[in-house]
Amino acid sequence: MKLSVLDQSVISRGEDAGTAFRNTVRLARRAEELGYTRFWVAEHHNTNGLAGSSPQVLMAHIASMTDSIRVGSGGVLLPQYSPYKIAEDFKVLETLFPNRIDLGIGRSPGGSYETRLALTDGLKKSMNEFPKQVEALQEYLHLSTGQSVKAYPDVTAPPLPWILGITHRGARVAAEKGTAFTFGHFINPVNGKRALDYYHSHFRPSHSLSTPKSNVCIFVVCAPTQEEAEEIAMTQDLWLLAVEKGRDTEIPATEEAKARALSDFEKEKVKINRKRSIVGTPQKVKEELEMLSEVYQTDEFMVITNVAKFEDKLRSYELVAEAVFS
Repeated sequence: MKLSVLDQSVISRGEDAGTAFRNTVRLARRAEELGYTRFWVAEHHNTNGLAGSSPQVLMAHIASMTDSIRVGSGGVLLPQYSPYKIAEDFKVLETLFPNRIDLGIGRSPGGSYETRLALTDGLKKSMNEFPKQVEALQEYLHLSTGQSVKAYPDVTAPPLPWILGITHRGARVAAEKGTAFTFGHFINPVNGKRALDYYHSHFRPSHSLSTPKSNVCIFVVCAPTQEEAEEIAMTQDLWLLAVEKGRDTEIPATEEAKARALSDFEKEKVKINRKRSIVGTPQKVKEELEMLSEVYQTDEFMVITNVAKFEDKLRSYELVAEAVFS
């Protein structure tokens, strides 16, 4: 089994974006040492607790601070941008860091209606154009003949596009366009098996990819004991509640999480959210990943861990790697 990382550069209460970015780089360097395959960074806008608003910029910094781990976007919000410009950005990255760049793209609007209009400079772009945008992006990446406008610099092996999806629709676009596919179990696990089954059975080869390639992204909080893992995960539980309500997206401190009295509704929501996660000992995490690998028919998981203390987060990744790779 292969392990990768999705990092959202989340800001913990009392810290700032600079600290979050430095921790992202620390995590990337440690993930490389541990044998993780990829390190992807997310794109979020108009939110105080998620520092990563420009994955291309952060990717360049991370790639320059590491040696071999693949670095990617998880993912660029393609509906808000020009496929041509995204192709240029990622070809520059590929030229600077050959054979290390992944181009993860998503269909998300990027936030509220007002936020999306700010991203598109007031242009009301249709989300339904996403499949056509993916096709145009692939053509620019591969310098298709007959193009009057080409995306440079030219590269021997253009970055591999990955479509990030949480529904059957995302899997269908990835299969039809011949891209790799990442399923966001950490967002919505309900449609996972259906989406992955459809992708693998309907995949059409393309210039980008000849055979299906997939992975699954999931929240993981790992600690030496179940009790410790549960305590650490409380900050992620509260953070998810706040994110879903559109509130403060900084991760609350451990003491704040312990002192917080949850309503019955919130307790039920936490229980539901835990289906998006694996929380427990290294052995438990390994066993559940192996089970999900059979369900999803994939050999790679992207791990996302959003907890208050960076040292707890770092240790979680270390324990998971030790359990899976040993």
